[in-house]
Amino acid sequence: MIKGIFVINNHGKPRLIKDFQRMTQPEQQQTVREIFGLLSKRSDNVCNFLEGGSVTTFSKDTKLIYRHFATLYFVVAADGNESDLGLLDLVQVFVETLDKKFENVCELDLIFRSDMVHHILDEVVMGGMVLETSGKEIMDAVTAMERLELETRSAAIKA
Repeated sequence: MIKGIFVINNHGKPRLIKDFQRMTQPEQQQTVREIFGLLSKRSDNVCNFLEGGSVTTFSKDTKLIYRHFATLYFVVAADGNESDLGLLDLVQVFVETLDKKFENVCELDLIFRSDMVHHILDEVVMGGMVLETSGKEIMDAVTAMERLELETRSAAIKA
């Protein structure tokens, strides 16, 4: 099961936190600091899998799967039952979907369009379980949601 998804910039600032363990805000901040401390020391030439047992809010069997794109670390914390390569692919699909939606996604998109980022993430993972891994299906759901929002707004304006 996925315990959390984090997007952290190169300065250690969280840009997205989606945890499925119900952490308090201080615990989330501590977790982000610890994850960033572990990842920022690693070379780009090493593998993208890390034992997360050294993060205090996670159990010993937790692992961190991450990708470093430009100025952002995309991190998935999961228990030992999840496939490392499957989660790495999940990160790739999430980033590609964000890239399609925002046309070359950047850190500012995550900050100023966080509602859309969370909606896309909710199409991919919900309650710690993977829902969808097809970028096309995710984009179709996002497009349908946007269309529905537009129809609702226009109906409210007419009323």
